[in-house]
Amino acid sequence: MTKAEKAAAIEGLKDKFSNVSYFYLTDASTLTVEQVNNFRRLCFEKGVEMKVVKNTLAQKALESFDADRRYDALYESLKGPTAILFTETANVPAKVLKEFRKDSEKPILKAAYIDTAVYIGDDQIDSLTKLKSKEELIGEVIGLLQSPAKNVISALQSGGQTIVGLLKALEERAA
Repeated sequence: MTKAEKAAAIEGLKDKFSNVSYFYLTDASTLTVEQVNNFRRLCFEKGVEMKVVKNTLAQKALESFDADRRYDALYESLKGPTAILFTETANVPAKVLKEFRKDSEKPILKAAYIDTAVYIGDDQIDSLTKLKSKEELIGEVIGLLQSPAKNVISALQSGGQTIVGLLKALEERAA
């Protein structure tokens, strides 16, 4: 790779890292070409972009960002063959990895970056699959906000029926 090609690759990675809040570092070495193609296809179907990169270029791109992003925690994971999975939904790559690994031992999760939180190691896949997407969280919050209003309306409606029942009972006694 020439110096200009490296600079262009670093710029492309910088752009990618600045536009996504979630990405996973994986090791897909030892997979056959057919397995890699199947994994890429599965990623594509789920909206995950897979990019095989040189570790030094990825690290240089990550080093260009502010320390508050906490990318430095990922540098140790940038050793050996690395494929980066970029996504818009935090838990989708973990689900893809888990699904694909029903038939294969790899790809292995090296690390995951989820909105400044860093998950290191393959044992984190189960925790990552349980993360909720932004849409799921918004749905839960809306449900929680609606719940008290529904309870009040329900209580008022049932309370009205109770009062009517009491009035009928008193009316029947008086008669």
